[in-house]
Amino acid sequence: MSNREVVVLSVGGVRFVTQASTLQQFPESRLARMLNDDDREFKLVNGEYFVDRDGALFSYIMDFLRTLQVSLPTDFSDYQRLQREAQFYGLYPLADLLSQEHLLKPRLEILEVRFSLQELQAFFRIFGSCSTTIEALAEQITVFTGQQSGQGWNSPFPSQKPLVPLPLERPSHHDVVFLCGTEYSAGDQFMARYVSIKPDNRKLINGTNVLGLLLDTLLKDGFRLISTGTVVSEEKVECYTFERMKRAAGLTITANQTPGSSGVAQPRRSQLQKGK
Repeated sequence: MSNREVVVLSVGGVRFVTQASTLQQFPESRLARMLNDDDREFKLVNGEYFVDRDGALFSYIMDFLRTLQVSLPTDFSDYQRLQREAQFYGLYPLADLLSQEHLLKPRLEILEVRFSLQELQAFFRIFGSCSTTIEALAEQITVFTGQQSGQGWNSPFPSQKPLVPLPLERPSHHDVVFLCGTEYSAGDQFMARYVSIKPDNRKLINGTNVLGLLLDTLLKDGFRLISTGTVVSEEKVECYTFERMKRAAGLTITANQTPGSSGVAQPRRSQLQKGK
């Protein structure tokens, strides 16, 4: 049986088709020993291994064996049950990691956008509890600057003159500051600042338009608007607060673990593919 390339399992009535090499990732596990007819609890019926266990949870077991990563949905809550399943199959590194729920549970992420409109300029400050989100937003947002004559400074479109990208202001790892609009320079010249937010290719100079695009971008990225308000100060500042559940980073486990070992063996954090 160990030479069979394709293996079919029926776990709690749910059918799984995989490669033998996938089940042999952890040689001391019961799934690996099953292929050598070394475990009587796994019965071979009509060419399929029958296992009287939870089929829905086994899908996470299979994902772990295929990727050697622990990656669970943001709404997952059955850590103890999945840990018991991992122990049943002899996947002790996975069981040990599942006992440390704090490493795998998603975290609530808060993001705040402050917007102030003053004459011909609009000021933006984005603050986030997660620095990696702010880094990603800073890569999406580009501010372009260039001079325009008095006849065309209020045009909604950039002039034909070349625009120069400006670095965003980063007061800390958790916030980013930028502005758009125009300001008087000299003579009839005005300094104009346009904002572009990927994947949108437009260069916008109107602060209200930039705000609308920014809020729409955050909503598409999975954020939920939870409050709006005005900060009472010398200047009128609008405040938009968002939240989302941030998926925990994937944890990679070394495959050559044995029962009774420390199991996790220093799992290293790894980037999850987008959309997983």
